[in-house]
Amino acid sequence: MSASSSSPWWSWLVTALVPVALVLAVVRLLLIPLFIQVEYRLPCFPPDPYGFSTADRLRWADLARQYLLNDADRTFVADLRMDDHRPLFNEREVRHLEDVKAVVQAALRVGWAAWAGLLVLGLVARRRGAMAWRAFRAAVARGGWLTVALMGAIIVAVAVAFGPFFVFFHRLFFEGDSWLFATSDSLIRLFPERFWVDAFVATGLLSALAGWLCTRWAPRAPWSDARAAAGS
Repeated sequence: MSASSSSPWWSWLVTALVPVALVLAVVRLLLIPLFIQVEYRLPCFPPDPYGFSTADRLRWADLARQYLLNDADRTFVADLRMDDHRPLFNEREVRHLEDVKAVVQAALRVGWAAWAGLLVLGLVARRRGAMAWRAFRAAVARGGWLTVALMGAIIVAVAVAFGPFFVFFHRLFFEGDSWLFATSDSLIRLFPERFWVDAFVATGLLSALAGWLCTRWAPRAPWSDARAAAGS
């Protein structure tokens, strides 16, 4: 690393890593049981027209959540049975859950790699002296503003045109129409559109908040440091 420039090349890598690290950390946060517990109990959350109670949804949705994070094979969800002994998920739904699991686990690995990259770059910058450390902090702050901008755009897209945004999101990560299901399928009954609207908004707001906190870490201008020192 070179500390001779106010914006060395590696600082732009830091800036790019910040939104990746923040957003995927929030995604992981929303994959804890609490989000499901809160979401299904919201007064505006739509009931299942085919008969799942809130307790049913909490039970089955949490098992689907566990499957996305564990090392189990497809039988974890393929073998689930409702109270009348019918399979909870049909074959198409099971295949989609497999695809989602692969995407989620790959994304979380990318998130961990981004945090590791930031840690390494931060440690090296710290060792290289004040100028490199200032550049690192400035890069983190830039990444914070980038996160705020990106999440703001996503929240606007969700608010204005959730349908096209949701289609674009699925076409980005999944092949063909493997993510389309009948309204009577369990995946739609457990995770209706309102669930995904709230999930995207929560991700956007929490990530934007985290990004804004990163902007607070920006180093003060040298003249500000000098003025503060003179005042003391």
